[in-house]
Amino acid sequence: MVTKIKDKIIVEGDEDKEHLGLVHVVTGDGKGKTTGSIGLAVRALGANLRVFMIQFLKSGTTGELYIIKKHLPGMGIMQFGVDAIKERQEKLDEFRDKGSKFVFNPDDEEKEAAILGFQHAKKIIESGDYDLVILDEINVVLDKGLIPIKDVLELIENHGNVELYFTGREAPQEIIDKADYVNVVKKVKNPWDKGIKARKGIEF
Repeated sequence: MVTKIKDKIIVEGDEDKEHLGLVHVVTGDGKGKTTGSIGLAVRALGANLRVFMIQFLKSGTTGELYIIKKHLPGMGIMQFGVDAIKERQEKLDEFRDKGSKFVFNPDDEEKEAAILGFQHAKKIIESGDYDLVILDEINVVLDKGLIPIKDVLELIENHGNVELYFTGREAPQEIIDKADYVNVVKKVKNPWDKGIKARKGIEF
């Protein structure tokens, strides 16, 4: 139920970057976890915060990858799906249209890429160059056991004034317990269940 407001309420905001450093976890089986992180990134950029997004388990041209690389100079993004790493090594055109299909590789093939992604995330966070770091699909990486959960818990304990945003289904309870914000996106209905394919610009 929405709170009814009869008298004016003034809530004072905080513009001090030194007070950044909280941890967000968005999990659950519903749509909108990555999308929500991009919404926060846009808000942060509008407040002159610097943002970096690391996408685990993802490879290929998506709307967010294109727009961030081409039009959001205050934000960095890098994919650490195994196919994305192969393409960077082969120096292929990052934005070449590869068609509308997704490949989910076996977990053992994604493990090395996930480890590299986490190592890169630590460097980005420790650099002090960014105010908000999004670890997209990190919850899934942890649920699959591709990187040790103790390493992520250590990162949470020692990330300083960098705001962290974790997305992905099946967030481990240990991560939920350490987070400051926890939102669970619940699927009530999804057109996927009716056989409707993922649509460009909406799902990817």
